[in-house]
Amino acid sequence: MTILRAACFSDIGKVRKENEDRVLCDEASQLFGVADGVGGLPGGGEAAQETVDNVLRGVRAAPSQAEIDLRSIVAKANDAVVALGMKLSPGVGIGSTLTVGCVRGDRLRLAHVGDSRAFALRNGDFYPLTEDHSVENEAKRRRARGEVVYYSESQRGALTRCIGQALTPEVDLSDLPLNPGDRFAFCTDGVTRMLAEKDLRDIMLKAKQPSEIVRGLVDMAVYRGGPDNATAVAFIVDSI
Repeated sequence: MTILRAACFSDIGKVRKENEDRVLCDEASQLFGVADGVGGLPGGGEAAQETVDNVLRGVRAAPSQAEIDLRSIVAKANDAVVALGMKLSPGVGIGSTLTVGCVRGDRLRLAHVGDSRAFALRNGDFYPLTEDHSVENEAKRRRARGEVVYYSESQRGALTRCIGQALTPEVDLSDLPLNPGDRFAFCTDGVTRMLAEKDLRDIMLKAKQPSEIVRGLVDMAVYRGGPDNATAVAFIVDSI
């Protein structure tokens, strides 16, 4: 079994009246990640909580040595958020991002929907592991295929996928090998909008403990203005 250390930390920030971020940081299940209630929709905190509750339940229900089916688990979480949205906000629904990783053996399985992000640090090299599901990025992908796409500048960061949409969202899945010494961080956009990749790398590299990584990331985001909830989860692989 992979031996690792993990930590999480969240701050409401300096502007928001409610923290709608949620964390997954379960060392027993080796499940880590973040969820962030979608801005502009009601019930963001409830959507994020329903998301993480269902993902954790799904992972715990899977046999510990079995392949983990994150696609199916995320689809069931989406259905649960849709159902909750019908009760809380039948007119427009509710939504959440989800970026989550589950360690199985010597590999990390990642699932990603929305604009929370995951990062890795290996031998001093920094790697973004996810791409935001935003209007801007979707336009870039379509333009790369030769399509002509226009969008309003005010809509560039709007989400094109989230947990809680009527049709099950496409989930970005990846499977990564783990090495001793690897470091991983999962952050909501309240962190990533305030920190450059160099800041992220420096904090992940210099910290001795996962708790120092998450406090460093969140505290810097809040110090720089804290316009949104700021949340991070991190783990360090000690041995495989």
